[in-house]
Amino acid sequence: MDKTMRVAVFGTGAVGGYFGGRLAQAGVDVTFIARGEHLQAIRENGLQVASIQGDFTIQPAQTASDPERVGGVDLVILGVKAWQVRDAALAMQPMLGADTIVLPLQNGVDAARQLADVLGGEHVIGGLCRIMSVIEAPGTIRHLGAAAHIAFGEMDRRPGQRMERLRGLFSAAQGVDCEVVEDIQAALWNKFLLIAPWSGVGAVTRAPIGIIRDLPETRRMLEGAMQEIFALAVAQDISLPPDAVARMMAFVAKLPADGLASMQRDIMEGRPSELNAQTGAVHRLGLELGVATPINSFIYGSLLPMEQRARGE
Repeated sequence: MDKTMRVAVFGTGAVGGYFGGRLAQAGVDVTFIARGEHLQAIRENGLQVASIQGDFTIQPAQTASDPERVGGVDLVILGVKAWQVRDAALAMQPMLGADTIVLPLQNGVDAARQLADVLGGEHVIGGLCRIMSVIEAPGTIRHLGAAAHIAFGEMDRRPGQRMERLRGLFSAAQGVDCEVVEDIQAALWNKFLLIAPWSGVGAVTRAPIGIIRDLPETRRMLEGAMQEIFALAVAQDISLPPDAVARMMAFVAKLPADGLASMQRDIMEGRPSELNAQTGAVHRLGLELGVATPINSFIYGSLLPMEQRARGE
């Protein structure tokens, strides 16, 4: 592990806090950027993580509310919600040096492009993660299920030393499964094939994944929504395998029956969500590419009033 790297976690939520916490646990220089009660609790009691792969606390934790106070870093792990990416890109600029890498872990397929538009493509790599985690209380993250997995790769698919440097960084951390992916675009769309339908169907039905997959009517909705996203990927020459939907449905069969997607949880609890970056993105791309997306479009229209209400619109 390269412990000389300076890392900033921009958005110390359920995802950024977990992966940044694991790096800090391994002795990496990590600064956690957070706000409000969450920041205050971390400063007072440390960053506490209750995990199915081992509990730990980072205390004292290096923290900041203002990126300008952090200084230059080698890696920014971006853990904000999808609708916050552009604002985060503008705010993180004081931390960027010539060789700083920005690793987005948002759901959806647009984060890397949005970051590159602001920061320049040379700083941005593609990234994704698989983990079921929540902020249980200010300063406390609970890892509920699914072994924590992180994957990343160059957007232009070129192999390079910085991917190996990051592989070494994350691979040495406890409770993290790390992978360097040659075609990160395909990997992002493969995850999108799961998370957008699960989030959308889950939010509109208010049901956990166990009910959705076992009830024939909702199972058809879930699989149909996946088929629409697969068609969008094909229309853009994204290299998904022909049996991608079947593989994903097999993966769904292994998920904890009480599992809720993060967007689903936000909508059910009346908070602003990633609806526009997930189901909304499917709806918009369908119109743009001339690909029919009736299931996703219906779900988007059904959930939009709740999203607007949560945002005070």
